[in-house]
Amino acid sequence: MPAARESLLDAACTSLARKPWPAVRMVDVAALAGVSRQTLYNEFGSKDGLARSLVRREADRYLAGVDRALAEGGLPAAADWTVTSAGANALLRALLTGCWPAGLPAPASAAVPSTSPVPAQRRADRSLPSPAEVVALVRDRAVAALAPASAPDSARAALAAECELALRLALSCLLAPAGECGTAGLVREAVGPGAYGAGG
Repeated sequence: MPAARESLLDAACTSLARKPWPAVRMVDVAALAGVSRQTLYNEFGSKDGLARSLVRREADRYLAGVDRALAEGGLPAAADWTVTSAGANALLRALLTGCWPAGLPAPASAAVPSTSPVPAQRRADRSLPSPAEVVALVRDRAVAALAPASAPDSARAALAAECELALRLALSCLLAPAGECGTAGLVREAVGPGAYGAGG
């Protein structure tokens, strides 16, 4: 039931925008999505399962956006996407920084034993990436996207360092905005116009 699942996740996001997570009721999420409460429980198992799925979806959307940004504008674009998307999305900001305000669902970072018949829920029940793991995921995606297959190991290692620097710089811009030059401009200055780093 992918359509119902997405509708329920959208409804949970809407509910979270209106009130803190502890005050969000499953019955209200189901009603907002236009499905039965039983459908909600069939998909997620519990409110904690819904929270894990909500955070997992934000992580997946963020990584898909990183892939698009890398393809369109390299490291500066990926850094800019990180700041823009996390600045507008409290769940994503919490996932990237590890700082979970009381009003957000803060699913356990450890995997939950899953008996769900729903494949998407079994995936959501796995442990969520820590901020350091997200940095590594983005770094590795950037190297894969930006380095030619024939690049020597030394060039890949240098690019990996540039990628990590770019993402960590972007994350710092969540706390201290970049100013006039913007996040992409800071990244261009930091990594320079190297063969892979500037990204166009």
